[in-house]
Amino acid sequence: MWDAGASGQGVNSLCHSAGPKASLSIWGWGSLGIVLFLITFGPFVIFYLAFYILCFVGGGLVVTLLFGKTNSEKYLEQCEHSFLPPTSTGVPKCLEEMKREARTIKIDRRLTGANIIDEPLQQVIQFSLRDYVQYWYYTLSDDESFLLEIRQTLQNALIQFATRSKEIDWQPYFTTRIVDDFGTHLRVFRKAQQKVTEKDDQVKDGSCLCAGTAEDLVDTFFEVEVEMEKEVCRDLVCTSPKDEEGFLRDLCEVLLYLLLPPGDFQNKIMRYFVREILARGILLPLINQLSDPDYINQYVIWMIRDSNCSYEAFMNIIKLSDNVGELEAVRDKAAEELQYLRSLDTAGDDINTIKNQINSLLFVKKVCDSRIQRLQSGKEINTVKLAANFGKLCTVPLDSILVDNVALQFFMDYMQQTGGQAHLFFWMTVEGYRVTAQQQLEVLLSRQRDGKHQTNQTKGLLRAAAVGIYEQYLSEKASPRVTVDDYLVAKLADTLNHEDPTPEIFDDIQRKVYELMLRDERFYPSFRQNALYVRMLAELDMLKDPSFRGSDDGDGESFNGSPTGSINLSLDDLSSMSSDDSTQLHAYISDTVYADCDPYAVAGVCNDHGKTYALYAITVHRRSLNSEEMWKTYRRYSDFHDFHMRITEQFENLSSILKLPGKKTFNNMDRDFLEKRKKDLNAYLQLLLTPEMMKASPALAHCVCDFLENKAYSKGKGDFARKMDTFVNPLRNSMRNVSNAVKSLPDSLAEGMTKMSDNMGRMSERLGQDIKQSFFKVPPLIPKADSDAEHCRVSAQLDDNVDDNIPLRVMLLLMDEVFDLKERNQWLRRNIKNLLQQLIRATYGDTINRKIVDHVDWMTSPEQVADSVKRFRDAFWPNGILAETVPCRDKAIRMRTRVAGKTKLLAIMPDELKHIIGAETTRKGILRVFEMFQHNQLNRRMVYVFLEGFLETLFPQYKFRELFNKLHSRSKQMQKYKQKLQTPQAPSLQRR
Repeated sequence: MWDAGASGQGVNSLCHSAGPKASLSIWGWGSLGIVLFLITFGPFVIFYLAFYILCFVGGGLVVTLLFGKTNSEKYLEQCEHSFLPPTSTGVPKCLEEMKREARTIKIDRRLTGANIIDEPLQQVIQFSLRDYVQYWYYTLSDDESFLLEIRQTLQNALIQFATRSKEIDWQPYFTTRIVDDFGTHLRVFRKAQQKVTEKDDQVKDGSCLCAGTAEDLVDTFFEVEVEMEKEVCRDLVCTSPKDEEGFLRDLCEVLLYLLLPPGDFQNKIMRYFVREILARGILLPLINQLSDPDYINQYVIWMIRDSNCSYEAFMNIIKLSDNVGELEAVRDKAAEELQYLRSLDTAGDDINTIKNQINSLLFVKKVCDSRIQRLQSGKEINTVKLAANFGKLCTVPLDSILVDNVALQFFMDYMQQTGGQAHLFFWMTVEGYRVTAQQQLEVLLSRQRDGKHQTNQTKGLLRAAAVGIYEQYLSEKASPRVTVDDYLVAKLADTLNHEDPTPEIFDDIQRKVYELMLRDERFYPSFRQNALYVRMLAELDMLKDPSFRGSDDGDGESFNGSPTGSINLSLDDLSSMSSDDSTQLHAYISDTVYADCDPYAVAGVCNDHGKTYALYAITVHRRSLNSEEMWKTYRRYSDFHDFHMRITEQFENLSSILKLPGKKTFNNMDRDFLEKRKKDLNAYLQLLLTPEMMKASPALAHCVCDFLENKAYSKGKGDFARKMDTFVNPLRNSMRNVSNAVKSLPDSLAEGMTKMSDNMGRMSERLGQDIKQSFFKVPPLIPKADSDAEHCRVSAQLDDNVDDNIPLRVMLLLMDEVFDLKERNQWLRRNIKNLLQQLIRATYGDTINRKIVDHVDWMTSPEQVADSVKRFRDAFWPNGILAETVPCRDKAIRMRTRVAGKTKLLAIMPDELKHIIGAETTRKGILRVFEMFQHNQLNRRMVYVFLEGFLETLFPQYKFRELFNKLHSRSKQMQKYKQKLQTPQAPSLQRR
């Protein structure tokens, strides 16, 4: 047993020893296989193996999917043919017949009855269909019938439109409605500007309009619009593109309803196509273009392209600009030009020209930098306020104030504030009486020479006028009464009772009243220290420009520099200059230059449309005890002529001493003639600069120094203005000269009077009433009783009782609105209206209204309508190809375009207008109109107002006004306005 057990244990031990050996051999052989596998196939064999397996599985799935899809389609096709009934044989035959049938739609190409209009209109229709319909329609169908139907629909609408247009009288629309809409738009803008300014003044004391953003101005504009219109506000249409598109779609659908036959309008697909073409393809792009401020600025420049940009107008715009973007654009352009000029390699005479241009550009750059600095620092930029705070002001004599229409307004306002208006009104009434009496006596003498006797009647009228003046201003019952010496009043009363009245009957008392106004500290001396005096100087263009010297932080400010207008130095400064006997001035013409450019212009801006003219080079020497100066200045013969007219008007004693040689001749390039003229002008200068002449007229030195300064000569009134002096100075000369020239015109001193010879007895009373109306602010055109002048449309001020034609009256109302004459003294405002009417009539005669009507007829003639259609076609499809979207111009270019546009507008303003209403008022009015066009939303509003007026005129039998009110009823401003009206009514309803 022992052996058996031992053998069993031996077997077990052998088995246990063999087991580990076997497992070791398996792992060894496996490892060896793996190593050999990796050595044979590489280390990335595992990834390859996985990729092969994935490809095998994916390929199998794709094959299965394709096989299943093919079998499924075959099965579905079999099911369709097996379960659906067979198609009727009539339908395929019908389709074949329709394809074979060649339908020819005949389209009559006649639209308006005028071939010159129909041809460009047909091209517009063709281009519209091609670019807005055909490019996508041909991808759907080749059938032409749909396109022909759309074309026929458009032509039907145009035919109806043309038929209605022929039935309408367009003269009231173009002469009254469109001018009224523009004037009302301008009134809303002006009131919005005033409101924004008031808000800014409340936030920042003394701030300017530029403190308010453009968004504030737009919001305020529509607030004022709803206050004025009361039933409509167009803010949503003008500020929301989505609402604007909806408005145009609704409007086009209404127009299609009115213009299309019922069958065509009921075709919704056709109607929607035409509506989208009109709204999105034609009207919206056209409105976008007309509302773009940059496009309007370019159009303004193009319209007045024949006028020149004068240096003075350009510098005035720079000095008045409150837009930093404009100033930066001009400054950068000036710097660019400076860099170019400095890079030029020149010698000889060219170097002097380039130096002049460089100096001009440096001055422009300096002015821009100074203006930008003040705008960014928030300092005062208003010239009138600056003039009141810095430096001495020009001195305007009282006698000059009393005969100047613009200056008199401010003195009258001041005298009214101080209670001295009776003295001024008396002086004015007597002045009018003297002129009228002289005129009547001259007429009387001429009639007596002709054998006609009306002595008693004329003297009776003169006596009645004189007594009326006495009763109104000097008698015990007069209120207010002019206070003068009692013995003068008694002497006058005795003369009126016992002698025939003469033109000089009031001279003694008038002289006393004048001395009182001149010497009394309450009147003229205090007026010179008043803010109204500074405003008067601004209107007379006699304010100096502010210049600021010193450190960058603004220390060392002063008010001096070159003046903006024709009066270059204050009379006080000039008097001190002339009193210095040690200063000697000599001048002579050294050469004659032939040029086609103004030597003082910035960067060589050509004058007179590039025409060549002669310049006289004047060499000027000025010697004093401590210094000696010499310079050259250039003058044309027209400058000499203007200067001569100025000084002979101002210094009457010179007219007999000084005679300007040579006849005024333009563009005369005869060398011999010019050399002779040069010698004559030299003699004229030497006579003018003689010490005897200067001492005889000390104030003459000021004018001569200004004429010889090295700068562009600023001309005064032109020949036409001097011929129209009878209208500009109505108080002294108008009655004499106007009645000599035009017997039938009404007298300028009292509006609506008939000829003075028939109504002399009522002259003084009527004149006094006209003057006194300045207290009560009665406007020249009395508004209707149910309208507020400031919260209604411009045309609401037309008085139906005024016997005058509508077009001229509306034009005058528009001018009243542009220049804001309502803020002026009402008596002078009435005179301004009279003067403008006489100015227009003197220019065009009594046919001004007929000329306006004739111009409207010309505008609506077939030739002009065809020309407008062609311009529209060429603008949208130049050379028959749809115009690409115009890329937005660079901001700097747009800013410079704004400056150029303002300069052009300011340059074309005639001096006659400035002399009538004032230089500052003219500038403000022109710049206000220009600023109004710089807001896209406001321009859209004006375009839509014109469109609404056009449709109301075209369809007078339909209630378009109510329709537009409904289309604009979702306006937020309108809802606020209605809530504002309902709020005060709530307490009263609760009480009930």
